[in-house]
Amino acid sequence: MNNEEKLIAKAKAGEREAFGVLYDNYVSGIYRFVLIKVGSKADAEDLTHQVFLNAWQKIGRYISKGFPFSSWLYRIAQNAVIDFYRTNKKHVDIDAIPEDALSDKPEFDRQIDNAMQVRLVHSTLKELDQDQQSVLIMRFVNELTNKEVAQALGKSEGAVRVIQHRALKQLRAKIDETTRFN
Repeated sequence: MNNEEKLIAKAKAGEREAFGVLYDNYVSGIYRFVLIKVGSKADAEDLTHQVFLNAWQKIGRYISKGFPFSSWLYRIAQNAVIDFYRTNKKHVDIDAIPEDALSDKPEFDRQIDNAMQVRLVHSTLKELDQDQQSVLIMRFVNELTNKEVAQALGKSEGAVRVIQHRALKQLRAKIDETTRFN
C-alpha cells in the first residue's frame, strides 16, 4: 500500500489530518482548473472549497478503481463547475485570469510563449466548448494523463484523445485565422 492509499484509508476512517495532507497535495491543481473554468478568483475559491468539502463528506464512499485519487477530485470539480453555470449562467472570461494562475511551474509559460502568445491562447480557448476546455486544461495545465482525464470526466480514454485532437485542431485553426488578419 503506497503512502497516498494509506492517507485515503485514514481519511475514510475519519482522520482529518490525513485528509488535510490530501488537500494540501491537490488544492492548487483543483483551484487552477476551477479558476480557468469560471474566471473569477472569488468564485474559484468558493468552488474549490466546495469541492474539498464534498470530497470530505463523501470520502467514506470513495473506492479506488486503479485511477489516481486526483481523478476523483477532478470529477467533483467538473461537476461543481457545471452546477455553478447551471445556477449562475455566467460566462468564463479567460482574459481576466492572471497568467501566473495557469501553472506553478515557470517553464510552462516559456513553453507556451515559444509555441504561441499566451493572450491569444487565452482568448481562443474560451471559444471552445466546455469538454474541450476541460481536456486541454487538465492535460496541458495540470499535466494529467489521458487516463486521469477520462476518469475525471467520465469518458473513455479514446473519447478524451478525440476531444483533445479536435480541440487542438480547432485552437490551431482559430489562432491561425486570428494571426492571419493581424
